[in-house]
Amino acid sequence: MANANCESCRFYDEHKTNGGQSATDEGLCRFNPPVSQPGPQEHGLWPVVGSSDWCGHFTPGMTAAE
Repeated sequence: MANANCESCRFYDEHKTNGGQSATDEGLCRFNPPVSQPGPQEHGLWPVVGSSDWCGHFTPGMTAAE
């Protein structure tokens, strides 16, 4: 698949600045739930992925909405 990267997946959530611009070429993977942290008062964290990364969950039906 030519575009089987995180940026083209509907579960990719790119980092944005307050001005609405993309901050980096990294984003959050929203496919799986947040990863638990060791402390009971700490929040879970979504996995950080690069826009050109890819995973085995990708299918053509998971492409981002335009």
